[in-house]
Amino acid sequence: MSNPDIHSRLIGWLKIVLPLAALAILSTLFLVARTIDPEDAIPYADVDVSERLAEPRMTDPTYAGVTDDGAALSLEADEARPQGDTAKSGSAKALIGMLETPDGARTDLAADAAQIDNDGRQITLTGGVDVTSTSGWRVQTEVLRADMDQTDIWALAPVTATGPAGIVTADTMQLSEDTLRPGQYLLVFNGAVKLIYTPLQ
Repeated sequence: MSNPDIHSRLIGWLKIVLPLAALAILSTLFLVARTIDPEDAIPYADVDVSERLAEPRMTDPTYAGVTDDGAALSLEADEARPQGDTAKSGSAKALIGMLETPDGARTDLAADAAQIDNDGRQITLTGGVDVTSTSGWRVQTEVLRADMDQTDIWALAPVTATGPAGIVTADTMQLSEDTLRPGQYLLVFNGAVKLIYTPLQ
């Protein structure tokens, strides 16, 4: 038999054998493949959708803005929820904030909860409110209100402050821009003010 005949027969057999081999391999794959259990699917999120629709909320919300007097205000919380149908107010949990005034001073705020009034452009912090400033003062109170459009922070409950001069207790406290010296800021204690003076060592 000549070489061309052998070559033609070989090609003919390969045309039959190769497709059959491919079918055998595919059928083996289907037989060996593990059955997929829909219960084993990776969940995309562990969220109760009906609860989220009934009580909308945002997780890890942040806010940043600049007041009219040029101070930079930033706020962030673990969770925030709108209140009312108009969403003009809301509440937040575990809120922290930072206020940097143009004179270079920085004030850090922290509270367990907060109420946000968008109409009044104010935020009221409640529960373990802690205010720390780069001037060396740390103020603790239960209720504190801050403007979102200007540097004006004041306590609505008795305060205890620790700072360079010692320990101060007062009925209220206010941090605001000095009206006589624009660009300068004052921390003022009002009401029944008591100072336990600690002289510098």
